[in-house]
Amino acid sequence: MADRRGQLARRVRDTLAEALGATRTRLSAAQAELTAGRERLARVQRAAAAVPERVGAQRDRRIAEIDARYSTRIAELARRAADAARAEAPGCAGADWAGWAPTPARRAEPPGALRVGTVRIDGVDPVPALVPLLDAGHVHLSGDDRAGCDAVVSALLLRAAGRADPGAVRLIGYDPEQLGGGLAGFAPLGTAGLLTFVGPGGLSPLLDDLVEQIRRINETVLAGEYASLRELAAATGRRPEPWRVAVLLGGDELNRHERGQLDRIVRAGAACGVHLVVHGVPLPDDPTVTRVVAGVSGARIGGSAGLPVRLDPPPPATLVTETCREIAARVNAGPPPTPFGDLLPPPELMWREDSADGLTAPIGEGPHGRPVRLTLGDYPPHALIGGPSGTGKTNLIFAWIGALAARYSPAELEFYLLDFKEGVSFARFAQGRRDPSWLPHMRLVGINVNTDREFGLALLRFLAEELRRRADAAKKHEVTKLAELRAVDPTGHWPRIVAVVDEFQMLLAGRDVVAREAADLLEDLARRGRSQGIHLVLASQDVRGIEALWGRPALVAQFTLRIALPKALRILAERNDAAQSLPRWHAVVNAESGMVEGNEIARIPSASDWETWSGLQHRLWRMRPADAAPARLFDGDAIPRLADAPDFRTLAVPPDGTVPRNPVALLGEIIDVQSRSAALRLPRAPGRNLAVLGTRVDEACAVLDAAARSLARQHPPGTARFSIACLDPDADPMARALYDDLADDAAWYDEETVGELMAETADGLTGPGTPHYLLLFAVDAAAGALAARAGRRTGLEQLRRIMHDGPERRTHVLAWWRGVARMRADLGGPAARTDQIGAWVALDAHGGELGASLYPGTGGPDWYPRPWRGLFFDRAVHRTGQVIIPYGPSR
Repeated sequence: MADRRGQLARRVRDTLAEALGATRTRLSAAQAELTAGRERLARVQRAAAAVPERVGAQRDRRIAEIDARYSTRIAELARRAADAARAEAPGCAGADWAGWAPTPARRAEPPGALRVGTVRIDGVDPVPALVPLLDAGHVHLSGDDRAGCDAVVSALLLRAAGRADPGAVRLIGYDPEQLGGGLAGFAPLGTAGLLTFVGPGGLSPLLDDLVEQIRRINETVLAGEYASLRELAAATGRRPEPWRVAVLLGGDELNRHERGQLDRIVRAGAACGVHLVVHGVPLPDDPTVTRVVAGVSGARIGGSAGLPVRLDPPPPATLVTETCREIAARVNAGPPPTPFGDLLPPPELMWREDSADGLTAPIGEGPHGRPVRLTLGDYPPHALIGGPSGTGKTNLIFAWIGALAARYSPAELEFYLLDFKEGVSFARFAQGRRDPSWLPHMRLVGINVNTDREFGLALLRFLAEELRRRADAAKKHEVTKLAELRAVDPTGHWPRIVAVVDEFQMLLAGRDVVAREAADLLEDLARRGRSQGIHLVLASQDVRGIEALWGRPALVAQFTLRIALPKALRILAERNDAAQSLPRWHAVVNAESGMVEGNEIARIPSASDWETWSGLQHRLWRMRPADAAPARLFDGDAIPRLADAPDFRTLAVPPDGTVPRNPVALLGEIIDVQSRSAALRLPRAPGRNLAVLGTRVDEACAVLDAAARSLARQHPPGTARFSIACLDPDADPMARALYDDLADDAAWYDEETVGELMAETADGLTGPGTPHYLLLFAVDAAAGALAARAGRRTGLEQLRRIMHDGPERRTHVLAWWRGVARMRADLGGPAARTDQIGAWVALDAHGGELGASLYPGTGGPDWYPRPWRGLFFDRAVHRTGQVIIPYGPSR
């Protein structure tokens, strides 16, 4: 029992010992863990104490980084916003008032938005605050800051006027409270019709008119092809309608009709260039309406909850007034011309048109921006252009020629131009020293022909001959019209011909032979030319006083196409005064013989300055056919040279080297289309002598000089004799130069030896012999010397014998007499026969002096002398005399 207790006690003691040991172990471990925990706590506490400082530093660093990125981003956004604002509101649309000046947008360029203030952002430059208006929408102003609202109105209107071309913005003011005082600074625009005021009670008619304008533009201008004027301008490069801005400043409450019209304008006005700037009148909500609220505490765009802005101050009053005056002055001076390029097709489409059925080309821009086209064909066949000096006839002709020449190749169209006024504007179409190019379509250019009506007559004769040639070809092929002839004869050369005669009334002036024949030819060409593709374009300052047209209504009636420039008289029908109110650079185009119902208004481009035209001419010149030749240029103020004459260059010694049977003496250039020379044939026939009549030394010497040189060109050296007798000291230089150039074939005689020449020549008239040409300068001065040498009048008798018998023996006299009476005296007196004078050139001898003995008929030729012109008549060839231009000195 005791053992069991002892054992139990030992076990208890052992258990307790083990428990105590375990407890002590756990206690040590707990104490160690407590110590470690306390250490960790201390470390955590120390770390926790360092966290706020580190986190604060990181926070501050991150905040600084965010601030820097934000500032940079804000600055970048502000810069981009400013760039966008400048792009959207360029020039005066967004400039400060300090340096503000009108800067009209380029043609067809959108005007952009308009600045009314700035958006302020701390730390960056202000950004312009823009409001869309022209081609974009309407502006509604509200708020209790009336001065701010007035500043916005002034800014919008001035910037709009300065951003558009002068006259392209028209303002309508409705200001019943201040009776226009709110727009007083813009009053100068009223002088040009760009600002109109509507009085109290006029709002309803104003809205009705704006609605009607919108309807008209949609119906006739946009016509379903374009959604807006802005789209039309972008597609065509033209804006046919102005912007209309109605400024409504207060008034009574709107009635139902006015609210309805206002709603229509808001919905449809922007597309048609009709805009509203409104203060004190409610506008319906619409995407096109921009609302600006100007309050004493600030302004906002987009309504009361919109973008806050700082409004610009109003533009200076002097700036508004001066700008409006300048715009009005430019508008009153007339609109600028449209670009010449508007008339031309793209380069790849040039010369693609066919002229078989007619010629059609634009001449300018109509009121609605569409091209106004001119047609020459079976109807209308011919055109009449009229307008006072300085209204643009020459420019219109240039524009029309350019538009046609760019569309039709030289195989389809030929031009003949004649300008009767003094000037050389048409000379650029021909080859010149300044510009070697020429217009490939041009066949003839006549300038400075105001005293040479014969050249105009020659052109009409040439066209009449061409008409006859075409009519004969049409009969041969059994057709009647040019289109039909070209169809059956495709290998023939049948282009349409356009003959332009500027100041044509000078050709028809007076009642002489030239005027009568010219009127007859014009009437025939006008009547029959249409069917054969020959078209006349006559231009004049005024058709009053054209006596040759009196009694010829059939001639004028053929010119159904009438083009009247500003202030033109009697071009249109009697009661059609549309030309009287035309501005500069415009014309009335009427294809109905001038009747009112045929009127079309065209805005003509500027086409007559050198740079504008030369670009097109050089392009067409480079496109010319390989066989193209320059146009014939006739300049009435130029003196032709013998060496340049085509007929002179073709003269040559016969191929077999023998003496020519019918040598030709060239005397001068005929005033005609082909640049021919006046030729005197000298066969072995009676009367083949030449008399030059007049007192003009240089011209007389030039005729004899050209005759001698052309004759010498046809004879082999040593086969002809040239006896030169100079009896006038003034003629000595030219006669001596001729003698020197003829060298061994020439002999020189003067007053002392001329008698020997007569005696020797008269005694030698025994057979055909060597060709002998007596060139007698001022032969009438030799009468005394001849009598003194050979007895009374013997020398003159020898001269008469030479002239009578010499031509049949190859001896010809080419003599200059200084008067018709002196020639008659040398030939035997007033009653003497003049048969031995087969040809003559009259210089300053009047037609009445020549008489019936030298000229067929009675009273002599219809000849009035003028400088460096002569009348050539050859009995064997001519029915009437030919006006010639003596060739200039050969040296």
